[in-house]
Amino acid sequence: MTSTQTAKPIATLPGKLSAVARDIKLSHTVFALPFALLATFLAAGWAGRLPGWDEFGLIVVCMFFARTFAMMVNRLADASLDGSNPRTAKRAVASGQLSKRFALGTIVVCGGLFILSTAGFWMMRANPWPVALSPVVLAYLAGYSYTKRFTWLCHVYLGSALAISPLAAALAIEPGYLGLVEPWLLAGMVACWVGGFDVIYALQDVEHDQSLGLYSMPSKLGVGPALWISRGLHLFAAACLFALWLISPALGIAFGMACALTVSLLIVEHALVWRSKTNHIDVAFLTINGVISVLLGTVGIIELWVSL
Repeated sequence: MTSTQTAKPIATLPGKLSAVARDIKLSHTVFALPFALLATFLAAGWAGRLPGWDEFGLIVVCMFFARTFAMMVNRLADASLDGSNPRTAKRAVASGQLSKRFALGTIVVCGGLFILSTAGFWMMRANPWPVALSPVVLAYLAGYSYTKRFTWLCHVYLGSALAISPLAAALAIEPGYLGLVEPWLLAGMVACWVGGFDVIYALQDVEHDQSLGLYSMPSKLGVGPALWISRGLHLFAAACLFALWLISPALGIAFGMACALTVSLLIVEHALVWRSKTNHIDVAFLTINGVISVLLGTVGIIELWVSL
């Protein structure tokens, strides 16, 4: 099948930027940002302080540019694939609203601004690690868009890409904090949680993926086995989350209750797609997982703020 580009190209720069914002789904930032901010407070709390406003702001800015970079790489790499899929055919690059040249320019600009933003930690906090590793981070984020062409572990790769956010935040705030197990447990939770719900999201495209020979767990392993793997990933995510709560002295009873509620929400998520049902996929994918990330991030940050 070939891409069908029928939309009228957008002529103005504000219109193009608006299309980019719609296409990359800024609302999905909710999946990674709360965990980056939680790691920010955990790392600063380990050093006996609260993060500065400059650190907090740089983390948010870095997250914005890194995610925009990664999403535009995905839209450019998958333009022909998206165009052949009724669910994604209206995406800006796939439909022709945005040119591939503009998409590439956006990628270059956002990548450059991400590197420049990470340099802020060097200039203001004498921490060179974020800028030194920023090209590696960008390369890893870009790599996800090509994994569906050769491995059904693409969902796990996506989870690991998002799991960089709490590790990178901890490195930017207090590099020594990475010597503890806590940030790695948080990253493990994010990796397995995201990988698990991305398997569920892929249920929408099983026939399309199979017709093009694309790799996803549902298309290559079958829907049933893929959902069992998703459940296993979420079980491991829950184990990492409770281990973080038990090990970290700064996280108290409120965070423990949030962990228990998270497990309940994950059970509901899998109940909604039981026997591969996809009629509630938006609730299972976006609403429930958005609540989970905001819940854990908010409760954890409040507890850390109060304790310092």
